[in-house]
Amino acid sequence: QVQLVESGGGLVQAGGSLRLSCTASGRRFSSYTMGWFRQAPGKERDVVAAITWSGANTYYADSVKGRFTISRDNANNMVYLQMNRLKPEDTAVYYCAADGGTLPPRLRVRSRDYNYWGQGTQVTVSS
Repeated sequence: QVQLVESGGGLVQAGGSLRLSCTASGRRFSSYTMGWFRQAPGKERDVVAAITWSGANTYYADSVKGRFTISRDNANNMVYLQMNRLKPEDTAVYYCAADGGTLPPRLRVRSRDYNYWGQGTQVTVSS
């Protein structure tokens, strides 16, 4: 069983920055592909970024490329999402997700490929 807890959300003005953190339980965290997703009211949950177990490979949605950075610290079971130059359209609930070590290890960008989810953290960007 894997438990994920997000933190770091909040209210920020457009152009500002936030850093989301996700703490994961589980002794096999270092084998998990991790992802950040977001869901705005009335919209589907979409991938924002993903990172493979080693951190060597990352994926970003086009809408956040160049502004967001995903990273992980396997020694401390943490994954991060640094969000810079935030825009009002980034407003959403952000979720951390883990694939649980599904083989083969690779980047995953579909929500259905992730087995474990956090409770979400609200990010609100004011104009």
